[in-house]
Amino acid sequence: MAATCPLAGAGTSHSSPSYKLHYFHLAGLGEPIRYMLHYGGILFEDIRIGAEDWPEHKKSRTATLRICISPLLCGDSSLPSPLLASAEMPFGTMPVLEVDGVMYTQSRAICRFLAGRVGLAGAGPEECLRIDMIVDAFNDLRAAVSDWFYESSPQTKAAKLGPLVDKTIPYYLSRFEDTAKENSGYLANNKLSWADFYFCAPMTWFDAMLRRNVLDGYPVLQELRRRVDALPGVATYVASRTNSEKLCPRFVGP
Repeated sequence: MAATCPLAGAGTSHSSPSYKLHYFHLAGLGEPIRYMLHYGGILFEDIRIGAEDWPEHKKSRTATLRICISPLLCGDSSLPSPLLASAEMPFGTMPVLEVDGVMYTQSRAICRFLAGRVGLAGAGPEECLRIDMIVDAFNDLRAAVSDWFYESSPQTKAAKLGPLVDKTIPYYLSRFEDTAKENSGYLANNKLSWADFYFCAPMTWFDAMLRRNVLDGYPVLQELRRRVDALPGVATYVASRTNSEKLCPRFVGP
């Protein structure tokens, strides 16, 4: 059964868009989105979908939803308004942010959209480029960790762990550490941005998967994580999380 958690933010009104976040009952790719919504004081419905219910949500609905498949199409008044599709989730994946009944997918696209709403986007093309560079590099690291974690063969998974911990993770974190040192403790542009949220929000998930404090030995990144977790709105959310919201229990194994 999907868990629906109404979470109130500040400064909303009747004219504000209606936001619903659809994701699993864990941190993962949904956590940066939750952080940004709470930071921005945006009222949203946090819909947690259990793993056992996910196949049903991937199926088509009998009713047709308005789904914006392409921002280019949706933004061009000379073309049809949001395309019609019958799938509940636009590409059969989550997270999905529902805005006034329109479903949008892809975590980085959603974060980039929210960054513009809550003051975490870059001021101009070059600042946006620096943010995207960090976000994409971190996504490469996340993909490497996920590739190891979801490996189905125990032997292959064991063989992948050493190179991941000894080479891949230090390779990326050392560069992020140096970048933060050069940017007043932030990951881009000498100021807080959505790159910091995208990096810090999943760290609890990383720690749980790897069963260690991933940022040990990287003091500037540790301080960045502490500061992001202490931000107004974010701190209240972080304090309210349960272990099952940080990492789905079925993922915790030997």
